[in-house]
Amino acid sequence: MKNNIITTLLPFILLIFIPLTTLHAADLSIGATAWYTAWDYSQDGPDGVKYDPAFLYGPVLSLAMTPDISMSFVFLYGKFQMNFESNNSSIDLSRYDSDLTLNYRISSYFKIFAGAKYFGFTWPGGGKHAALGPGTGISSIFPIGGDFFILAYISGLYLMGNENGDTSRNYDVKTKEYGGNGSISLAYYIPTTSTTISLGGRYQQLWINYEEHPEGIENSLSKFYGVTVTAVYTFNIE
Repeated sequence: MKNNIITTLLPFILLIFIPLTTLHAADLSIGATAWYTAWDYSQDGPDGVKYDPAFLYGPVLSLAMTPDISMSFVFLYGKFQMNFESNNSSIDLSRYDSDLTLNYRISSYFKIFAGAKYFGFTWPGGGKHAALGPGTGISSIFPIGGDFFILAYISGLYLMGNENGDTSRNYDVKTKEYGGNGSISLAYYIPTTSTTISLGGRYQQLWINYEEHPEGIENSLSKFYGVTVTAVYTFNIE
């Protein structure tokens, strides 16, 4: 895990080499985002387990340090209700999703990015799944007239982590996880308030591979998909 963290943070360590003269002024964007998403978890499907759709929500931060280089941070948190059809019971699961990226503009319409992703969820009784690792991808912005434009991105992920069982099943296993994210949205910029509002959709999936397989634990595919809405205010700092 230690080596994985170092690899993940390497793109941000490289920021040390940006000339200090480029950091005298920067554009800072602050806002909030929400994602109303469904959750499909293949390991639970055959056992009659389903998840109610839920809101994930949290802050959005972005710092444009030069015309071509920026950093961004997004953190999402929410609770899903996990329903057991066999006995008509349910429990709440808390889910965390965080992205920290370094972005580089390669043209007027496209950026490439690399960074770190944290993904995890917890459930009653001390159960916890957590993974961290690097990701990379490409994003785009296309003006479509007036103050409207299309935002889109796609990325790949490779995470390493572990899962701890709850009090009813005592286990601790390591995981290797890979997958991707994709999003597209319609955005509107309000010049009088320097605010951008966007509405769109996002899809994320992760293949979770367990290095060991305690009873009842199998490799699985986790899918999240739903509607996103974001509002961001941008201002200049000296």
